[in-house]
Amino acid sequence: MNKLTLIAVAMLAATSLQAQKLVIKGSDTLGAKLVPTLAEEYKARNPGVSFEIAAEGSTTGIAAIIDGTAQIGMSSRRAKPTEMSLALSKGVSMKPTIVAYDGIAVVMNAANPVATLTKRQVEQIFAGDITDWSAVGGTAGTISIYTRNTSSGTYSDFKALAMKNRDYASSSQKMAGNEQIVAEVAKNPSGIGYCGLAYMNEPGVKVASIEGSVPSKASVLAKKYPYARPTFYYTNGEPVGEAAKFVEFTLSDAGQKIAEKIGFVPIR
Repeated sequence: MNKLTLIAVAMLAATSLQAQKLVIKGSDTLGAKLVPTLAEEYKARNPGVSFEIAAEGSTTGIAAIIDGTAQIGMSSRRAKPTEMSLALSKGVSMKPTIVAYDGIAVVMNAANPVATLTKRQVEQIFAGDITDWSAVGGTAGTISIYTRNTSSGTYSDFKALAMKNRDYASSSQKMAGNEQIVAEVAKNPSGIGYCGLAYMNEPGVKVASIEGSVPSKASVLAKKYPYARPTFYYTNGEPVGEAAKFVEFTLSDAGQKIAEKIGFVPIR
């Protein structure tokens, strides 16, 4: 085998390896637990496939599809009109696929005597109108608010669903992910925050009932829980190759069983 042939074979092997690597970026809600678990099961069924998963917020996932640095963008929110326009200007067709449903749980420290909040109280707490737990029937003490950071789809969705798109209180502390919010609330008796269904059953926190409704599979499917939302994979048009196979696996019975086991609400 001559040198040129060896180079050609090496290039072909490198191309083949690259085709087997799936780059997925975006939402922490999807990317911290669900997608890595799906990826492990997918790899077990498809030896040779590797994954690069970066869960840094829905905004980064959508941006990665627009700039072509990922085959799948995870998002817990719909792409904004400005993002759709930017994609179009670059010849990118943003295709959303709903992969599971979720509910944004309002979490408080487990020692907090408050059990239920009204939608109005939630809005007022996170916007900074209510600053002391005594105003909502709790023990006197300044409320500590934990939110996601601005690149998060949950940050945007909670503003829209719970706060009438008002700004968060200036005192609120921004966290990188669902798990970080839950950890901080668990440590702080005065803490309150929010997280996806898959993160709400951790030690040290409890879920607030919102006007008698708690986030669950049943309340999300019945649309009785006020802070329910779909979650998405974004692709540039119809997914192809390994990305198409992984999307198909996510939507399959096996994939949806994994989603439900982790805490999401399956699409059927």
